[in-house]
Amino acid sequence: MPAPSSSPTNAATPAAATAPTPGTGTGTGTGTDTGTSTGTDRRSPLAPVALVIAAGISVQFGAALAVLIMPRAGAAGVVTLRLAAAAIVLLLLCRPKVRGYSRSDWSTVVWFGVTMAAMNGLFYQAIDRIPLGPAVTLEVLGPLALSVVVSRRLVNVLWAGLALAGVVLLSTHGGGGFGGLDLLGAGFALGAGAMWAAYIVFSARTGRRFPQADGLALAMAVAAVLSLPLGVLEAGSDLLAPRTLALGVGVAVLSSVLPYTLELLALRRLPASTFAILMSLEPAIAASAGFLVLRQAMSALDALAIALVIAASMGAVRSQTRKKAA
Repeated sequence: MPAPSSSPTNAATPAAATAPTPGTGTGTGTGTDTGTSTGTDRRSPLAPVALVIAAGISVQFGAALAVLIMPRAGAAGVVTLRLAAAAIVLLLLCRPKVRGYSRSDWSTVVWFGVTMAAMNGLFYQAIDRIPLGPAVTLEVLGPLALSVVVSRRLVNVLWAGLALAGVVLLSTHGGGGFGGLDLLGAGFALGAGAMWAAYIVFSARTGRRFPQADGLALAMAVAAVLSLPLGVLEAGSDLLAPRTLALGVGVAVLSSVLPYTLELLALRRLPASTFAILMSLEPAIAASAGFLVLRQAMSALDALAIALVIAASMGAVRSQTRKKAA
């Protein structure tokens, strides 16, 4: 899942916010610290890259763990457990103030929470029906489409065509993995991608209006409240079963708290463009997690479809970066 980025400029880059990872949680509130600290910090150039990759691994293995507990709590129940646990942790850590903000500020953070709840809800409905790798591959198309629309450059249209080729492979391959893909599950994954694109936009706006991770913590609380009725309706008292609660907290730690912390550290020394490119590797990480944890096998065509979408995302980010540099 996506992880929001603190830099407002990331609203135009694909996969810059998974996640899914605090867009307002980088501790900067703007994109300034990210860019300036990276240029002078040469101590360990690979360290922030390793942190981002570790965050991606944590997110996708958290999603794999969520699939394992869905028979206990259902997709909506897992979403409720994840968002509620993450909200409690972030509220305790950030202790955000609630006074001194305008109606427009609150409107932004509420919409951020709405998109976060919708993105998570749709994504977990998707992975309840289709393998993790295909689900994340389809979801990544949302931020990629946002990048194409914002940039309005022909080269990004070409990158979008490359991603579309990957989706065609996904929909026409007749073997295991992508073959026989559940249409409803694929629809949920595409819907999650659309919400991811909206999530990036509201993450950037929230980062400009709220200090450090305060906006993220408040939005996460909104998302948890919105998801609670659906979780209770689907899982009922099963949500309070000790084992289910423990596993739900594990999903929250792996999918939210740990990656937020790792990316917070990484973005202080890593350019936002590099971060976005690394986020484009999410489908490959998700496919690996699906194989290792859930035994979801992949064929050569499956791997090719994922590779096409990854290449498209990375190419779109690089072309956007070159445009800004020029």
